Amino acid sequence: MIWTLGGTTAGIIAAAIVIVPRIGTVKFITGAVLIADRDARKQLPIPSAKICGEVGDRIACTSSDATGFFRLTWPERLWWGQAVRLTFKHASYQPQTVTATLTHQIYLAHLVPARASETSEGDGPIINLANLRVRYSVKSTNTVEVGSSVKTFEVFNTANAPCSGKVCSPDGRFAAMLGSFEMDAGPGQEFQNARISCLAGPCPFTRVEKDEFSRGGRMISGRVRVLADTATFLVEADVVRTALSDVVRQSYPSTFGRSMTFTLPPSGQGPSIQADVDGGTIVFPLGPAMILSWATCNLQITANQSKLYRCVLKPGYRFH
Repeated sequence: MIWTLGGTTAGIIAAAIVIVPRIGTVKFITGAVLIADRDARKQLPIPSAKICGEVGDRIACTSSDATGFFRLTWPERLWWGQAVRLTFKHASYQPQTVTATLTHQIYLAHLVPARASETSEGDGPIINLANLRVRYSVKSTNTVEVGSSVKTFEVFNTANAPCSGKVCSPDGRFAAMLGSFEMDAGPGQEFQNARISCLAGPCPFTRVEKDEFSRGGRMISGRVRVLADTATFLVEADVVRTALSDVVRQSYPSTFGRSMTFTLPPSGQGPSIQADVDGGTIVFPLGPAMILSWATCNLQITANQSKLYRCVLKPGYRFH
């Protein structure tokens, strides 16, 4: 019993030595870098901030993305509860150093602007920006009716003739006849609302055998069966042309203090901001570089591929 108990105890100790470090280690930490402000609506993300962490002699660094998010990955696994020294730096904000412990918590840093002018209107003349609108374009498919197409055709047959071939009346007694048509709308065009009618002859004794016209498209066709005498048919269809064009849309941004936020759908292109500047209306193209004379902007692509823009006013400007 003593030997058995000792073996069991040794096994438990050995398992603890192997398993506990794997349970209690930290591979990375995550967090976000934001502008320090009492109003939560003004705590905008700070992109391109440099974040470094020190645990003993181990150092790891990373940068925040457009949403302010950062993921600091350690070169090797560290223990929960170890002391970590985090530093946050950005050219436009005062550096910040935080001493914390390693856990799986979210680490948030709120940085104070380096110059008070970046959160104020400045000391010089103030330019008012009012009636802000965002203009952008999206690709749209437009269908335009360009005309109609008409076609007639006859199917020849003799009523009450005994059936001696493969095409017969449903009861197999009398000869029937099949007729068909085919129409091409032409390049870049297609048919819509296609329909077929019996114009003359014993129409009650006719029927559509094959329908490849009601769904529309560039090419349409059909087949009819005539059970009695010769019948005349009419095919009519609308002809439309489909073209891809740019449609200009307009939306309104939201402003909080000195920041402005707006979104574009995934297909939105070429955004520009229209504003009334001291009484006159001016359109400011944003462009790929997102350069504005009166604001600093950044772009974030969301999970559903929408485009989120955030702009902060420069000194000397004010939303009115």
